[in-house]
Amino acid sequence: MNKSLLVGAVLGAVGVTAGGAVATYSMVSAPKYAEVLAVKPVTETIKTPREECRDVAVTRQRPVQDQHQIAGTAIGAVVGGLLGNQVGGGNGKKIATVAGAVGGGYAGNKVQEGMQARDTYTTTETRCKTVNDTSEKIVGYDVKYDLDGKIGRVRMDEEPGSKIPVRDGKLVLADSDSEE
Repeated sequence: MNKSLLVGAVLGAVGVTAGGAVATYSMVSAPKYAEVLAVKPVTETIKTPREECRDVAVTRQRPVQDQHQIAGTAIGAVVGGLLGNQVGGGNGKKIATVAGAVGGGYAGNKVQEGMQARDTYTTTETRCKTVNDTSEKIVGYDVKYDLDGKIGRVRMDEEPGSKIPVRDGKLVLADSDSEE
């Protein structure tokens, strides 16, 4: 056998063995995946305003035609004066008539005022108010992982599953094919 052929064969064998050792070393020493230990969804509360309306019964006072209760005062004064005129005689009768008219006028005024206050009607009105509907939206995931015995945490846009790919000792958080 030729000496150079023998040297070449030995060098080739050494090269293949060294290359296999380096490849095996990098496969063994550099993990391809980080193990996912825990995943917690991160949520955001969203408030959406909307108007909520309902019909309610409302009691209102009717418009007053005689705000100063003149009719009640006048009728009360006449009735009071007539009743006062029935009492006593002479000047006493005049005083009783005047006192009856004043008292009757006051009483008639108060009676009409009470009647006006109780003169009501009921109607239906729509009452509206703004209320907020709330909902939860997932905005990401807080992930706890184990990479070669070291515990780490990262926030990810999507749920990672049970493993996270690793390239050159770093987590691969985005799919490089989808970025093209």
